[in-house]
Amino acid sequence: MRPRMTAAAAAVAVTALLAGCGSGGFSGLYGTPLPGGADLGPRPYRVTANFTDVLDLVPQSAVKVNDVPVGRVEQIDLAPDSRTAEVTMAVNGDVRLPANAEAQLRQSSLLGEKYVALAEPVSERPQGRLADGAVIPVSRTNRNPEIEEVLGALSLLLNGGDIGQLQTIVRELDAAMSGNEPQIRAFLSQVDKMTADLDAQKAQITNAIDALNRVSGTFVAQQGHIANALDNLGPGLRVIAQQRDELVTMLRALDKLSGTAVDTVNKSREDMVADLRLLQPILQKLAEAGSNLPRALTYLITYPFPPGATDTLVGDYFNADLYVDMDLSDLVQNMTGGKVNPPGAPPGNAEQPPVVTIPGLMLPTVPAPPPSQNQNKSGLLGWLLGGH
Repeated sequence: MRPRMTAAAAAVAVTALLAGCGSGGFSGLYGTPLPGGADLGPRPYRVTANFTDVLDLVPQSAVKVNDVPVGRVEQIDLAPDSRTAEVTMAVNGDVRLPANAEAQLRQSSLLGEKYVALAEPVSERPQGRLADGAVIPVSRTNRNPEIEEVLGALSLLLNGGDIGQLQTIVRELDAAMSGNEPQIRAFLSQVDKMTADLDAQKAQITNAIDALNRVSGTFVAQQGHIANALDNLGPGLRVIAQQRDELVTMLRALDKLSGTAVDTVNKSREDMVADLRLLQPILQKLAEAGSNLPRALTYLITYPFPPGATDTLVGDYFNADLYVDMDLSDLVQNMTGGKVNPPGAPPGNAEQPPVVTIPGLMLPTVPAPPPSQNQNKSGLLGWLLGGH
């Protein structure tokens, strides 16, 4: 009976398999759910993750959160950019993950199967919630190195790497530092001091960098003017090059002139010092004059009248008070400037009176009297009558 039951079960399985092939629903063993998989629940949601390399990840592989199976890989396709792989995963609807979750391709053991691990982001704060149809970009996916890659790198390091030269490097460093411990210690102390000084002046360094940035911005803003100046600098340089001989001749003449001037100053130094010493009394007297000199200069404006004379000017006429002396002898003395004998003095001892003159006043000239017949008249009456 048992062989018959086994044959019947096999016939039923083959019939079901053929029925699936005939209906077009069979997609190979990858479409067959494996026993012991994760429970997706009644309402799972699907998430797509883009990987640069999925290694040997296959459909029906596990999807885990904190090493707990929460879903499975449903499909692996080539992305439209032909450079990345799209992994479609079905996740249990009760699993809550942030919208910026990360996906990593890991291995369950040294030679175990590959699976996709979903986790919260490490470099940023969790945001939102991962929902159905969400896409995890390549920037948030990664994979762990395989054991073959680790062993290959270790083999390259041990066989074809520079491990053999590491001993030589260490030996040479030890030989260079042996006996130079004080110098190395002093050097490290100076480096530490320099680092501390730089740290203390980091505000000034930052300000200098900011100022340099502003200057650079100004140069960028004036780029057109700078380019124009550089373009126009060429003709100016050509003119200078053409007039090079004249400029050299001018500079040589200027050098000769300066030499002559220096020689002249050196030769006339004693005379110049003597002149300055002779000028010292004049300057001293001017200093002693003090405020009297400006006061005296005020008379120069109203000369020959005193400064108070201008106070009598009213309009176009001049107000003045005059004192008229009608003494005939005073008039004669003022007009002639002759000598007058004082009372009781002999005629031959007449003294010459001082001549009173008014600056700017033109006095009329007294004409000489005609010769008279009477030559024996003398004195004032004789002079008035033409005698001597």
